[in-house]
Amino acid sequence: MTPLPPWLKRRFRAPDELATMTKLLRSLHLHTVCESAHCPNIGECFRRGTATFLILGNICTRNCGFCAVTTGVPEQPDREEPKNVAGAARQLKLQHVVVTSVTRDDLADGGAGHFSATVAAVRYSLPESTVEILTPDFQGNRKAIDLVVKSRPDIFNHNLETVSTLYPRVRPQASYQRSLDLLKQVKDAAPKIITKSGFMLGLGENEEQTIALLHDIRQAGCDIVTIGQYLAPSVRHLPVVEYLPPERFAWYRAQALSLGFRGVASDPLVRSSYLADLFVNKEP
Repeated sequence: MTPLPPWLKRRFRAPDELATMTKLLRSLHLHTVCESAHCPNIGECFRRGTATFLILGNICTRNCGFCAVTTGVPEQPDREEPKNVAGAARQLKLQHVVVTSVTRDDLADGGAGHFSATVAAVRYSLPESTVEILTPDFQGNRKAIDLVVKSRPDIFNHNLETVSTLYPRVRPQASYQRSLDLLKQVKDAAPKIITKSGFMLGLGENEEQTIALLHDIRQAGCDIVTIGQYLAPSVRHLPVVEYLPPERFAWYRAQALSLGFRGVASDPLVRSSYLADLFVNKEP
């Protein structure tokens, strides 16, 4: 594998905080996308006492070429998981709670009911906190999407991940248009919910395709967009085609802002939920 450029190298100097967070999560039988997806910001976030909860287990029914989450046959959802997520969020005194999941194509509603229950549990436990969800596409099931919308998260995030032409290689079981339709459905159904999406650079896309992707996300009604560098989790995953320097991400941030996004995070180490709390109260 090609060595990482200097702007992508980070050190975590607080192993005690990492151990404390891990102990709490394991005691409640919880997973985080920080761990499962090998996020490069795990040290910083755990040190800040934050994490992105991964519900519906940690086994995904899809096999995307970029993702480190394990693929296989998942277990039945844990009915105690919504309560445990809320309990962990309360112990961590989180003011902004972020919840995501693996994709569960084996479930009739894609896990929508579990998302709804988790948002409700967090609302009950932490009524003053804001809630952000990062969902799969629910296979375009409109009733499932509406069920999640009715739970009224403050932010509804669904990632496009990459440009349309790369979907057959990067997200073979997903649909570019289906993901855009989901974002539009959420915004049409609940205009006050902040909608959000994100994607990676360095998978082989070009500038024209990336600008077209930004246009599509904005036209779907998205308020916030996140842009980060793709990092291959292992040699078995898709290789990195290009490492873009920070100034290139700054340029894309300017392009996104010119399209009318109310919030843009664009940097090599940006991930969907990184410093997510900074955007929840940001005015248009």
